[in-house]
Amino acid sequence: MPSPAPAHPPFHIAALTRNQSLAILAGAAIMMSLAMGMRQSLGLFMQPMARDAGLAAADFAFALAIQNIAWGVTQPFAGAIVDRWGTRLVSICGVALFAGGLALTAVVPSAVFACLGMGIMVGVALSCCTSSVTGKITARVVNPHRRGLAFGIMSAAGSLGGFAAAPLAAGTLSSSGWQIGLIAFVGLAAAMLPAALFASRADDLPPDTAASAQQSLKSALGEACGHGGYMVMATAYFVCGLQLAFLVTHLPAFLASCGLEPMVGALALVVIGGFNVIGSLVFGWAGDRLPRQILLGSIYLLRSVAIAVYFSLPVTAGSTMVFAAIMGFLWLGVQPLVQGLVAQIFGIRFLGTLTGVAFFSHQVGAFLGAWGGGVVFAALGSYDVAWKIAVLIGLIAGTVQLLMSKRPLPRMVGAPA
Repeated sequence: MPSPAPAHPPFHIAALTRNQSLAILAGAAIMMSLAMGMRQSLGLFMQPMARDAGLAAADFAFALAIQNIAWGVTQPFAGAIVDRWGTRLVSICGVALFAGGLALTAVVPSAVFACLGMGIMVGVALSCCTSSVTGKITARVVNPHRRGLAFGIMSAAGSLGGFAAAPLAAGTLSSSGWQIGLIAFVGLAAAMLPAALFASRADDLPPDTAASAQQSLKSALGEACGHGGYMVMATAYFVCGLQLAFLVTHLPAFLASCGLEPMVGALALVVIGGFNVIGSLVFGWAGDRLPRQILLGSIYLLRSVAIAVYFSLPVTAGSTMVFAAIMGFLWLGVQPLVQGLVAQIFGIRFLGTLTGVAFFSHQVGAFLGAWGGGVVFAALGSYDVAWKIAVLIGLIAGTVQLLMSKRPLPRMVGAPA
């Protein structure tokens, strides 16, 4: 008996004009760019809020740790909602939560409200405005043979916001104080709304294939849990989150403890953002041509070496810029590789859900990196133990990642592009 016809005809790239595709992708890129730019710049507020609002560095670090774990816990659910009902409602709610969380932190500067606003609300907002949503939009709009590069371009967009957010934060902190700086970020968050509305036009496209449309969420999760390569990738993603959250949260404070000017920290974040763009494009492009698991493992290993060298040598403004450039190149290049592996192994029907589950592991690591770095510094007065731990587990994760199986599921073998 022939299988039932799908509810919608198969989706073809020709269904969109070039300008329509670019408008959708541009909206997704702007939304992600602003969200990630603000998130990566929040560490600049640690010392001003400790000095002027009495918010202890450990409390600030804990709020950002809560943000990371809230982002990780809610990412699979946001991805599942996107896979089932589309991106529009999710992204609009994310914009509202982002602006509200920053405003709450600015108006009520206490440890509790920092955890609620800058922590939980912004963390949930990031689930709704970043890779889970933009990755699904990209996969729907772009030809599969160019999907790796497209994922890389979208990942690169997540870095461009730093060019606006970090200087804006540094400038307002110097001239007007930390509260005005957070209110300026609320304005940037509001600018995400029209971008989200443009991006969510991808919801109007029909499903990609009849087979994927008939698959259930339970079945997709079962496939993922039974695939050893996916489990290795998700576990190694933990280390990625730990290393990056440690640096984003504590690098400005570490530089201040070394006697460097605050602008060095802001400039380092800008350099990271600039080289993020290059790295995302390079690894996205390479992921269409080389084994993605080899590229991922190499990133983790090279990061660990860079951290070990930087923290072992005398810290200067020059060495910090070189370190920021290297880490920026190796920063968000992970994202298009992970998204590409999930699409390669499982298809795109539950791309948001499965990348979200892997990202939960990433954010558990981010929680420990942000909070644990603060705890170590408070207890020992230095970051030496923290960076050594980050290096050790990075070397282990990189080695394991190199051995990951990227075997596609049987149903994906011979499936039409």
